[in-house]
Amino acid sequence: MPQTSPLPPAILLMGPTASGKTASALALARSLPVEIISVDSALVYRDMDIGTAKPSRDEQAACPHHLIDILSPEEAYSAARFCEDARRLMGEISARGRVPLLVGGTMLYYKALREGLSDLPEADPVLRREIEDAAARDGWPAQHAELARLDPDAAARLEPNDAQRIQRALEIVRLTDQPLAASYARRESAADTHRLIPLALTPGDRAVLHARIERRFDAMLLAGFVDEVERLRRHYQLDASLPSMRCVGYRQALEYLEGHCSLATFRDKGIFATRQLAKRQITWQRNFRDNWGDLVELDCLAPDLETRVAGEVMARLG
Repeated sequence: MPQTSPLPPAILLMGPTASGKTASALALARSLPVEIISVDSALVYRDMDIGTAKPSRDEQAACPHHLIDILSPEEAYSAARFCEDARRLMGEISARGRVPLLVGGTMLYYKALREGLSDLPEADPVLRREIEDAAARDGWPAQHAELARLDPDAAARLEPNDAQRIQRALEIVRLTDQPLAASYARRESAADTHRLIPLALTPGDRAVLHARIERRFDAMLLAGFVDEVERLRRHYQLDASLPSMRCVGYRQALEYLEGHCSLATFRDKGIFATRQLAKRQITWQRNFRDNWGDLVELDCLAPDLETRVAGEVMARLG
């Protein structure tokens, strides 16, 4: 029987915030014919540059980039739309004889792309508004307690102030009358179109990554992060419930600009929230390691990280 042709490769380069993903990706672009697909739920938004650590114009000019600056901050993006966009782009890039390089830290997008999307109900605006109103009245810890009453397992996996996830979990449980796990267990998978090569950048010393996060946040402040958020408020109809304003740093900046905290408190809250994001991203990667037998982890703090990433990619490309 004739052998079927192998699937074209696609590289997944994931890692927590401040782990060196952009530098490693651009290093790969200097030696391989890659095009970068952003796997980042914040980089899709226009005019959100400093607080998202968006690749600079020069960095984007060094290699084709996709799924950056495609939406207004007033719009929403989803894992389903990402999968649709990413699969289309992967096919187009491979057809050009180049290699898709998917780079970012939105781990849900990687999971959806590789494992398929859960069969979840669409957002219900009325129910969502009820939950938001209840949270405004009683606080998100009270909504977390309500989730614990309805679905203890789902609540145990969430922090009491994780507003976005508590809201969506409550919405799904109320709409389906089932535990969250039951909804996530129903998945729709797409046919494989590429041979995925997953690499995860993981810190060997969490404290060093935390110090790097603090330095980067301070650099963002010096670069005009607060002014950026003020411009966003002038040019768009924004509020704290929008997905764009739930991005780490932006929510805290809004609180500061609305007079709810001091600049020093904003800085501390922003750094803490970024560290919590990194913690969640590392937990995602640990789950990927346990479930994906082909995942390769590299210490993102290694001085020769870019060389290690290139070596692993070359070896896996064959």
